[in-house]
Amino acid sequence: MNAHVRPRLLQAPAAGQFSHQPFQVYTQRDLERIAPLSQLPAAFRFDMQVVSTVLPFRVNQYVIDELIDWERVPDDPIFQLTFPQRGMLEPHHFDLIADLLRGGAEPALMQEAVAQVRAELNPHPAGQMELNMPTDEAGNRLEGIQHKYRETVLFFPCQGQTCHAYCTFCFRWAQFVGDKTLRIASSESAALLRYLRSHPEVTDLLVTGGDPMVMKTKHLATYLEPLLAPEFDHLQTVRIGTKALSFWPHRFLGAEDADDLLRLLERLQQGGKHVALMAHFNHWRELETPAVREAIRRLRDTGVQIRCQGPLVAHINDDPQVWRRLWNTQVSLGLMPYYLFVERDTGARNYFEVPLVRAWEIYRQAVQGVSGLGRTARGPSMSASPGKVEIQGVTEVAGEKVFVLRFIQARNPEWVQQPFFARFDPEATWFDQLRPAFGAEQFFFEQ
Repeated sequence: MNAHVRPRLLQAPAAGQFSHQPFQVYTQRDLERIAPLSQLPAAFRFDMQVVSTVLPFRVNQYVIDELIDWERVPDDPIFQLTFPQRGMLEPHHFDLIADLLRGGAEPALMQEAVAQVRAELNPHPAGQMELNMPTDEAGNRLEGIQHKYRETVLFFPCQGQTCHAYCTFCFRWAQFVGDKTLRIASSESAALLRYLRSHPEVTDLLVTGGDPMVMKTKHLATYLEPLLAPEFDHLQTVRIGTKALSFWPHRFLGAEDADDLLRLLERLQQGGKHVALMAHFNHWRELETPAVREAIRRLRDTGVQIRCQGPLVAHINDDPQVWRRLWNTQVSLGLMPYYLFVERDTGARNYFEVPLVRAWEIYRQAVQGVSGLGRTARGPSMSASPGKVEIQGVTEVAGEKVFVLRFIQARNPEWVQQPFFARFDPEATWFDQLRPAFGAEQFFFEQ
């Protein structure tokens, strides 16, 4: 750390209002202990048991008490965001697991059936395991590291491969089901540092998961503090992907090492790194509590920039008014809208996916109701195998109705910002369902 840079005094949370709060978490085995669920019919609770046997479930008391409107359940968007619903499994998958549960199947038989269902849910979309994993000089795969885009490396610290609560639509659900063959993680900070040292083209490190903010600050520091050494001057930005502001803002308030965490971020910032908290928000209600607003204030006091992203998903936020209010609220709090994603082709996609044309219409209508500061939100964006593909619009060219597309980011940097066209398909929900326009057999990047 630069000896001439003094850390600022952190302002304590207002009037002790956010003193240490116990973190009470519930998983599948605790469903019957969640008091508000008792008001729901037994059949509905059984459906939740079935779905959570396949897809991960985790929620905490803050979400239950502060974010969910139990008078609106099951339609409440935060309930849909965190609690399993029957439609999240295909009918034949649901019936298979439900019959086994009703029949008291042996654990081995249940595990086999669950593994079969999970394998059919595309657990690692867009070539994550095949195309994104770098190797060392000897050709050995580097666990816990992904390098898809030239400038950006993703790192998955093993201590951060869970979350304060799980999103039901999560495209990284396979990280949380206890199957080591599906998990991406590493505890080797030395391997990460060696890789970054040997790749001077990398300017951005994204620490992701799971959620790195579930980690103790001392563990997070072992990965991040070495980046202040001069040999890593080429690394300009440290990004941290997190849902903690939404699901557990007390991580930045009354947690035992909350002040240590904020000082770590401040040291990185003052040491010359641009620190960006990549905050996941899906609905404006997540930004309404006193705790999240105080956490935002404390984080911004460190100099950290908070960028906000999230997918457009049915049952939660497939409404332009929701996105308009979300982006306007973010701007008013000093946050930067960053991405509107299309729901990934994995997990419970059939429950959450929205046709691409509808996603574009929602984005277009929403962005019309925000100022220029809110129009930093890019989208709708699909993180597909070749790159991040943005839907720029629907139009007619030479008598053919088409989607206008471009790469925001790509495996090959030469593809970035090149417009291209796909035949209009009102039913398509993901990039691989689109076909080239104008009779072409391939898109330009497939040639």
